[in-house]
Amino acid sequence: MLDPDSAAAVRAGTPSRFSDTLMDVLDDVSYARVNPGVIDDPIYKLRYRAYTREGFMDHNPEEICIDDLDDAPNGASFGIYIDDDLVSSIRLHHLTAEHRQSPSMKVFPDILGPMLDQGMTFIDPSRFTADHEASLAYPALPFLTLRMAAMASVYYGVDQCLAIVRPEHGAFYRRVFGSEQLAETRSYPGLYFPVALYGATVDSIRSRVAQRFRFFLSTAEERQHLFAGDRRPEAYLRVRASARDAYETARQAMQMSAAHE
Repeated sequence: MLDPDSAAAVRAGTPSRFSDTLMDVLDDVSYARVNPGVIDDPIYKLRYRAYTREGFMDHNPEEICIDDLDDAPNGASFGIYIDDDLVSSIRLHHLTAEHRQSPSMKVFPDILGPMLDQGMTFIDPSRFTADHEASLAYPALPFLTLRMAAMASVYYGVDQCLAIVRPEHGAFYRRVFGSEQLAETRSYPGLYFPVALYGATVDSIRSRVAQRFRFFLSTAEERQHLFAGDRRPEAYLRVRASARDAYETARQAMQMSAAHE
């Protein structure tokens, strides 16, 4: 079956220079799900360095950043690598009526609770942190990292992908994902900055996002490896980004279909 997002990207025609550049970078990118039983995984130190550098959390002797939501059954953290270097990390929670643990639910339960009661589901990204040197070398690192949220939204078939972010970052999510602000700015426990809640309706924006940013594409195999929840050791190994494979597979299939018409 032809992947609809990949097909939309092919139909969009020649990609932008920005999209092409990111696709080239993505050829060297891999993703890995963090084993929750490994407390010394390097992403926790990456979080700590990022937050303390910006003054967003207090120092601690362990020099790691872990909270209670890292153990939630509906959540997982991921490392993003360029070649063999850890460059960023992100945590994702799959919010459902049965599983309501997530950062956004800590701050906005009155907004999200009724939506969950109605049967809506969400991906809630958080703990988006980047290596300082890598963020200077790769200004588009946020796109490579948030690709995880895009893949999870497709894998779980959620209604919305949330963003609990500093107010000044809201414009980025509106521009890239078509996100809309769902609630006013509030305080997040343990962080020294206010946050606002945004949501992007997945079904209405996924094709448009794929057309503009084909590097958000992925194969079913990559998504399965990252999100199936397999606990075997090999499930935590890095998997290569598959955006180019997804795009080329759709392009070739559409060319063959056109040739037989």
